[in-house]
Amino acid sequence: MADAAETSADLVAAEDVLLFVNAAITATGQREFRSTAGEQQLSLAFLHEYVCTNYRTVYAAALALDINDHNAAGIIERLLRTAGDTDGPQKLAEGRLIAARLAALPPQRVYRLFRALRTAKVNNRRTRAIQRDWLRARPDLGHDAVKYRSGLRAAARHTHLPFGAGALDEEYGDFLFRPGRRIRYEDAFLDAYRRAHYEREAVYELPFTVAEGFAARHGIPRGVFLERIAPRMTRLERLRTQGSGTTADLTVMPLTRLCLYVLSLTGQERVDRRAELTGALRAAALRAAGPHAGTWGRVAAVLDDSYSSYGSGVKRRRPLAVALGSHFLLEALAGSYRAHWTSGAGDPLLVRPWGPSPVGTRILDALEHSPDRLLIVSDGWDNAPPGLAGEVLRVWRTRLDPDRRTSVVHVNPVYDADGFDVRRLTPGVPTAGIRDAEDLAALVEIAQFAEGRTRLGELQAYLDRRCGQFLHRHQEGAR
Repeated sequence: MADAAETSADLVAAEDVLLFVNAAITATGQREFRSTAGEQQLSLAFLHEYVCTNYRTVYAAALALDINDHNAAGIIERLLRTAGDTDGPQKLAEGRLIAARLAALPPQRVYRLFRALRTAKVNNRRTRAIQRDWLRARPDLGHDAVKYRSGLRAAARHTHLPFGAGALDEEYGDFLFRPGRRIRYEDAFLDAYRRAHYEREAVYELPFTVAEGFAARHGIPRGVFLERIAPRMTRLERLRTQGSGTTADLTVMPLTRLCLYVLSLTGQERVDRRAELTGALRAAALRAAGPHAGTWGRVAAVLDDSYSSYGSGVKRRRPLAVALGSHFLLEALAGSYRAHWTSGAGDPLLVRPWGPSPVGTRILDALEHSPDRLLIVSDGWDNAPPGLAGEVLRVWRTRLDPDRRTSVVHVNPVYDADGFDVRRLTPGVPTAGIRDAEDLAALVEIAQFAEGRTRLGELQAYLDRRCGQFLHRHQEGAR
């Protein structure tokens, strides 16, 4: 009896952890199609508190998974705020994971995290050391001083970062805290910022977001400014300003980001640029597939392009972009591939959020050919008719394919705030949260743990393996 109770508790613990991982991958605290931002934030905050309190080791290990930046920053903040709750080897392991994840986060997200720690008055020794190490590892502190000036200044104050170990270090301190002290700077970014106040040419030596303000101050025409500042722009900045005088190189864009761009175009624009867009999407999918390209055998996909795939005003067309990216990625991974869009669309380049969600009907169409793998990309709502998808999958798994000749996995790009998880089609089919289509292959691996039979020890072993791989990549990148 005791063994049974222990086993049951172990399974519940594993389910709790997987529930949090799904949330950390999909949820960003923003409004979704069926829930408000407040509901999302409240639900997510509860999960963070619950898992950090009850499964702290696993909570920290989640930093090594493909969770989104919002939740990665939230985990780091909570671990540092509760640093007194752990010690010894666990504290060292947390420190290494935090350092590795900070190195992978966008700098603006890190500076926002540092500001939140300062506001919360988190100033323990470990927090200061982690912040100082991250700042000292920055490739160009002059760039950060100009582009993220307030963030760097707040972090320097919070960590008592010394600016005096050399002439350039002193310059950063003067620029941040005593801006009128020097008449010129040795650092190119700092001096360009000084000269940009009165010299037009200096504007084009600055990062794009800083240069924009100076260009407006000098009255530089927008078209002229964008053409000349183009070499300073990031790939995302080029994509955002495309059509205003700049051209983005779509062939190097990440898959989901590229899909969001494609879906922002009108139908006629997509038709006119079909060859260019399709080529870029397939190139991005092949990069994401890597060595696994063509190894997945016969694959069928059910892809949700119903009206709810629009998402919300702040996550516009995100679920549909994940479905579109998954389509091209599965095409690259499969030996043979069939796509089944819920709307019945035959041209993936022209999909749009439209109509009901006949997921069950499309699953029947996909299973008719007995594929090796069936991937379902859906928010979990099946309403034409309601519940058909779950019943089809139940009968298929229990009656028609009990030997599991067809692997079925559901990936869901939308967090359900009321259920504290991504919505499932049926308990018998593993479901994993997804935010970026390029993470699909890794998430299919995680989904194997979501069938309700995995113990916490098995899941912990998987997380340990992922942590080792994550830290190894970080060490290799630091060399």
